[in-house]
Amino acid sequence: MNITVIGCGRWGSFIAWYLDKIGHDVLLYGRKNSARLHQLIDTRTNGTVTLSEKVRLTDDLDAALEPEIIAVSVSAQSLRSLMEEISARKVSGKTFVLCMKGIEVPTGKRLSEVVGEYIDGSCKVAVWLGPGHVQEFVRGIPNCMVIDSDDQSVKERLVAAFTGNLIRFYMGGDMIGNEIGAASKNVVGIAAGILDGLDLSSLKGALMSRAAREIARLIEAMGGNVLSAYGLCHLGDYEATVFSKYSHNRRFGEAFVKGESFGELAEGYATAQAMMILSKRYDVELPICQAVYNVLYNGKDVQDAISELFLRSIKQEF
Repeated sequence: MNITVIGCGRWGSFIAWYLDKIGHDVLLYGRKNSARLHQLIDTRTNGTVTLSEKVRLTDDLDAALEPEIIAVSVSAQSLRSLMEEISARKVSGKTFVLCMKGIEVPTGKRLSEVVGEYIDGSCKVAVWLGPGHVQEFVRGIPNCMVIDSDDQSVKERLVAAFTGNLIRFYMGGDMIGNEIGAASKNVVGIAAGILDGLDLSSLKGALMSRAAREIARLIEAMGGNVLSAYGLCHLGDYEATVFSKYSHNRRFGEAFVKGESFGELAEGYATAQAMMILSKRYDVELPICQAVYNVLYNGKDVQDAISELFLRSIKQEF
């Protein structure tokens, strides 16, 4: 396949590396002022992945939109502005594969819904979700991930084309559940980092079991499959998010509670705000997401937030 990857950050660069590795013709796009793109042009590496000479690099969006398959790896909150640029070029017949996790603020929309506002019926949308860290993939450590779409033929084609020795892809069957589960696990990752920062890592078992049930209730209220919360998009991603030293969200939560500078916001920071929008819209209590939101946005004392979650009076488990 001829494939464009839009976004030359850590994950986008890895996707370009991986798709090239399994035999596709890959074009990696970054904005003209992107320091990451210029580093890759100059050195072919970002310090984690090294791109082969076969991977082409460009800052020309028109050229980037020529292939049929367009993998998108940008921050969730910048997706709409990207789609506005793409829509102005009146593209057709494309399949957009969203390789990121998040919910738009302030609309509370899933990312596939955002894309859907800017494309016509000739274009398709898919999502690429699930566990895995670039640092482990480049060391040859395999993992399993999910591709989902409302179009069955798109799922089948992408799973067949993208599966390799490093990544085994499964076909999803619930766009709502997979997108919400994948986005919300980043908030759980921040909660896990907060526990690490407080030397309360022993509470991660309670965090994981309660968080999965919390998100399952939300998915069900939104019309998705309650079981999606227990699949690769959410519970299946906990090892990589709640425990791994490479987890961006976990490290952000730990740094936040320790008062250390992290350098950039984790994706779960904005997602915590979006989860409060969904909690209100669907009338579903999300106590873990609420606690993270209160700590990050309302300045709530972190010890008080943890006490209210885990040390309150006896409750029924589920």
